[in-house]
Amino acid sequence: MIKVYSDAATRHNPGPTGLGALIINQGKQTQLTASLERADNHEGEFAAAKLAFTYLKEHFPAQETILFYTDSRLLSDAIGKNYAKHYADELAELTSLMDYFQLVVTQWIPDSQNHGAHHLANEALHRLE
Repeated sequence: MIKVYSDAATRHNPGPTGLGALIINQGKQTQLTASLERADNHEGEFAAAKLAFTYLKEHFPAQETILFYTDSRLLSDAIGKNYAKHYADELAELTSLMDYFQLVVTQWIPDSQNHGAHHLANEALHRLE
């Protein structure tokens, strides 16, 4: 079972956006960061999740169970409903990555429980400055 946390940090929404993902597998952490020159926070949340699932797909077999945690209500609701009014393309891209795995459980968590991914996203944002 692999735990995945993702987050985005945006300045001047929309604006420069840092992406962070923390992957925990068998007690080992993998930290991922990336950035977008201009995005709104919701686009960033989808991009951070895509960053994580792209890595997972490249490094783990489809039989792995993924526990995916996000502090974005919009993202977790979109995944649960398979619908995002203004982010349909982003959701479709993310869903195609998630569908590789036999089981992905998505759970919304409060900001206070997403410190690792939040820190990574802020680091990526600061590197843009």
